[in-house]
Amino acid sequence: MAGSYAAASYLVSDIDPVVWLLYEDGLLRIAILTACILLGLYFQDLYSSLRVRSRFFLLQQVSLVLGAGFLLEATLSYAYPLLVMPRWIMMIGSFICLALLPLWRILYSLAVQHAATELVLFLGSNTVAQEIALELKERPELGLTCLGFLTDDPAEIKPGAEEILGPISSLKQIVKLHKPDRIVVGLTDRRQRMPVYELLDLNFAGILVEEASTLFEVIFGRISMFQLRPSQLIYSRELGPRPLTVKLQSVYSFTIATAGLAVLSPAMFIIAILVRLSSPGPALYRQTRVGRNGVPFTLYKFRSMRRDAEAASGPVWASHNDPRVTRFGRWLRRMRLDELPQLINVIRGEMSLVGPRPERPEFVAELTERIPFYRQRHFIKPGITGWAQINHRYGDTIEDTITKLEYDLYYIKNLSPALDFFIIAHTIKVMLLTRGAQ
Repeated sequence: MAGSYAAASYLVSDIDPVVWLLYEDGLLRIAILTACILLGLYFQDLYSSLRVRSRFFLLQQVSLVLGAGFLLEATLSYAYPLLVMPRWIMMIGSFICLALLPLWRILYSLAVQHAATELVLFLGSNTVAQEIALELKERPELGLTCLGFLTDDPAEIKPGAEEILGPISSLKQIVKLHKPDRIVVGLTDRRQRMPVYELLDLNFAGILVEEASTLFEVIFGRISMFQLRPSQLIYSRELGPRPLTVKLQSVYSFTIATAGLAVLSPAMFIIAILVRLSSPGPALYRQTRVGRNGVPFTLYKFRSMRRDAEAASGPVWASHNDPRVTRFGRWLRRMRLDELPQLINVIRGEMSLVGPRPERPEFVAELTERIPFYRQRHFIKPGITGWAQINHRYGDTIEDTITKLEYDLYYIKNLSPALDFFIIAHTIKVMLLTRGAQ
């Protein structure tokens, strides 16, 4: 992208490119515009998947991003004219970028799909193994190709997974025939005979042998609850976050929340007034939630529902197009602005910026009884946003809760400043694009 505009400066005859680039802030102007384009590509989800599913849609997305670049230049012409790109460099550079960027993405996508990949053989065909096989077909950029399954129960294979290569007892013959690079063990029943010594020999021979749950975690970014055993959690050294990381999280959460509250106070004051004017009741909504180690605390939000929302029903989850939500509250929820008062909870040490979302005590008691390992999500502070919130839609079913718990357990295991700041950046993107709210 930067090269497109630098090349354009050489094609414009009335400008000395060396003088403009080095002595007239040309490189700085290109850098600002390039940063804007990269941000636009991120907001258009062009870094979410490497596969190009529609070339026309790709061209449309790139055109929208370059259009945003022109808007930036128009804004700079009023705010800071010295950083505006010369007209013809902007025009020609954008045309070059529009021609080359989609072409590069298409060629790279094709190269990834046809690149040499690891061959994966599945020993067993449980639900986790089949989910992995389907995902490998959808994401060739992972560099893994599914050879097929060895299973004693062909009927459990879902349509569209992969072919069945034989029974589990044919492991040695199939390995000799297909030469896999990786064997993923996904037995449906632990009572099935696992060819332990055969797998041990293959592992020593240089073939990677791993459980399906391990590869599932890497590919999906969550810990599979299917066949998850307490012993896996007890003997895992990497499950819980390090105490130093937790302390560091508290420090930067407090710092960012304090600065954010100071900057956003005028906007929050206006929102509070609009909440009061839009419907009867207080601007702030206080609700008891379960925090770290199961300790309850009072969570603050801008009120987005009617004052008597639960007078008749009692505590219930919010639903899609919930009739209890006010007109202004629906907009607040769409922009996620109703969560801003939780900065106060972060400053008070009851929450972090990032973590599992806190639930109400009534729901926690029920979910702890119905879902294994649900209680373990309360061993770190809850967050305003979280790994589950940016990866999974809002849901009000047990299945959705289990999936979000899988993301929460993954987050707890991999908690780090880098992951936190990635989640914060993605949350800002979700807020600006008004995605996933309810």
